[in-house]
Amino acid sequence: MFFKILFPILIILFMQNQFCVAANSKSFFDLTATTIDGQNISFINYKGKVVLVTNTASGCGYTPQYKNLQAISTKYASKDFVVLGFPSNDFGGQEPGTNKEIKKFCELNYKVDFQLFTKLPVSGQKMQPVFQWLIENSPKDTSGPVNWNFEKFLISKEGKLIKRYRSGTSPDSLEVTSAIEMELKRTPALIKP
Repeated sequence: MFFKILFPILIILFMQNQFCVAANSKSFFDLTATTIDGQNISFINYKGKVVLVTNTASGCGYTPQYKNLQAISTKYASKDFVVLGFPSNDFGGQEPGTNKEIKKFCELNYKVDFQLFTKLPVSGQKMQPVFQWLIENSPKDTSGPVNWNFEKFLISKEGKLIKRYRSGTSPDSLEVTSAIEMELKRTPALIKP
């Protein structure tokens, strides 16, 4: 009987804690997420790297951006740059597949080898903590909720969100690549352990 009462309370507390993580996170590197293969990753692993985060979908008009994302991932990989893709079915039901199907689609059609994460909402009340943090830390000129697939967020070497790009901005555009290159060349501020 005690367990029947305690268990739901523990579940509620756990869920509240999961969604409070983003609100309490000062740095992108304080976050964690689950990869498309089910492995939990702490973003502390990306400390000192420039990171481009995007929400993705396999059936969107912007889906060909996977090719551009892979191209910049490859181009800057040796310079401490990573792309992180977060599949979501939030917009137009354009990502209906399972994690396994999404991964296969990306590998077969776009040769994606950058890190993909498990499919979760990037908007609304059930939004995953990574996107909650991104929205809360977006620059004022691009603030607000994620509006569509393939929005992009550029994270500094110190874990601060420095730029947000809407869906129509290609990841290999001069606007994005020059911001990436400028951040890669910049000497990072002292990063506290």
